[in-house]
Amino acid sequence: MRTLIKLAVATMLLALVSALVVPVAAQEDPGEDGGTIITSTFGSGPDTFSQIYCTDTACSAMVGFMYIGLLGVDPVEAQIVPGATGALARDWEVSEDNLTYTFHLRDDWFWSDGEPITAQDILYHWEIINTPEAQHPDAWLTDVISSVEAPDDYTLVVTFPDPQCTALNYAGGLAPVPSHYLSQFAPEELVDLPFNLEPDITSGPFYFEGARPGATTNLLGYDDYVDAELGYVAPYRLVQVVSADQTVQVEQLLNGEINVLEGPPVNRRDEIRNAEGIQVFEFPGNSWDYVGLNLADPTNPQPALDPDTGERIDQGIHPIFGDKRVRQALAHAINIDAMIESAVFGEGQRMAAHIIPSSWAYNPDLPPREYNPDLAVEMLAEAGWVIEDGVMTCRGCLYATEVDPNFEGSPMTFELLTNAGNTRREAIGIVVQDELAQLGITVDFQTIDFNTLLDVMDSQEFDAFILGWRNGYPDDPNTVQLFGAEADVPGSGFNFTSFYNEEYFELEQQALTVPGCDLDARREIYYRMQEIMQDEMPYIWLFVQNGFYAARDTVEGFAPYPSQLWWNVDTWTVQQ
Repeated sequence: MRTLIKLAVATMLLALVSALVVPVAAQEDPGEDGGTIITSTFGSGPDTFSQIYCTDTACSAMVGFMYIGLLGVDPVEAQIVPGATGALARDWEVSEDNLTYTFHLRDDWFWSDGEPITAQDILYHWEIINTPEAQHPDAWLTDVISSVEAPDDYTLVVTFPDPQCTALNYAGGLAPVPSHYLSQFAPEELVDLPFNLEPDITSGPFYFEGARPGATTNLLGYDDYVDAELGYVAPYRLVQVVSADQTVQVEQLLNGEINVLEGPPVNRRDEIRNAEGIQVFEFPGNSWDYVGLNLADPTNPQPALDPDTGERIDQGIHPIFGDKRVRQALAHAINIDAMIESAVFGEGQRMAAHIIPSSWAYNPDLPPREYNPDLAVEMLAEAGWVIEDGVMTCRGCLYATEVDPNFEGSPMTFELLTNAGNTRREAIGIVVQDELAQLGITVDFQTIDFNTLLDVMDSQEFDAFILGWRNGYPDDPNTVQLFGAEADVPGSGFNFTSFYNEEYFELEQQALTVPGCDLDARREIYYRMQEIMQDEMPYIWLFVQNGFYAARDTVEGFAPYPSQLWWNVDTWTVQQ
């Protein structure tokens, strides 16, 4: 699964403004006239405001407003860059072997209690990541980072076990935490600290005012936030309201109870677009759906590689999907544009392969496979599948000629699974079932419990399933964890379709080890990898669901980029 890098912004407590640098040319602060931004989450709301233990979207939003990170992203280029706003790293150097990153930190950041933010705050964070008693949710970073050192207060040296151009994404998980306060507690005490619910040491444009569990979280703008574009934080207050569900969120936006909304349900978006007094921003999102196809023998799951020798293991082939010509044909047989209309009310964009359209590595010259059922029938015939009495039947298909001659004459029928309760994927399954039925293909479409589905996938004893992935931000096109041979292990790993292509694997390593990690050179490699994926089709690539931000027109400064709603929030004002 793609790594989601946490790049935070932060605040300073109002009572301690004198401890920080005030911009020389600061304009006049509008104070309470800057207004209140009111956004929303649904469900139970944040259960912590800890940088360390926050793992869900509700708390991540609040933590992101209250704390800075080691690294930051340029919202225009959607890339991690030196000297980004709200980031501690001023710049960095990379060793010739691409294993060691030396970060030079800014010396003008302070915690809200006046203590300087230094490399020691990151070094302490790394120490508790390595301490099991601390129960750190990002303990997996110890697998991808070899060591972290602090030669002095404003230098950080991070070493990786392998040369990777994705190293910055991993380093981004090393956010500075207030070690001068937290280090007085034993590691096992950190998870239950009262500080986690009432953080009074922060580091960025908003600071904690108070919260009512399950109801609201209030933050106040910190006027002397060092990176404030205007010299002060314009909005006076930012409130996160806990709504009952997405339907309620939309009603709250329309009637003005909230003034900013992220990702409203697709069936209500036209209503928002057509409402008076609402401004919207739409973009190709980072959540995408697919039909996963089992390429290996589902009756005898085997890992791709021998765990002792690393040699390739014969995994057999699936009776239907073991032939890539069949996989390609099925992609032409399914009307994905109709699927987008029925599943997400047209709020989606087709995918040509495995990289989302908003990614810097997306190949714009590779069109998705066209909907062409006649071509699908021709391709299936070439693969030894023909229609007899309305039934797609094996007549010289790959499985009958290479594995089991008794398969000759078998109808094309397979089981398609998805998780119950997901209406979008249920709609996808119905489209697949109906479209393939027109070609004489029987699809036994079933919805099952999500955890049961995951168990079936892990076992690799399935035919096909419908699920999705959500990419992190900034997008990391590295797919070693999704499609690498090492990730193809029954019972674990994400390469449950048993995809295997030597050229693809070689290109993946090249893309991760390009000298200097030159972006243009890496982009060309990823272009070729997308061509291979469209040819191999371990997934039938479906669509990415569009992103959607909305704000009342009383919110001035609302100017998002894809996946970056809040990049300039310190400049927003709300007309009362």
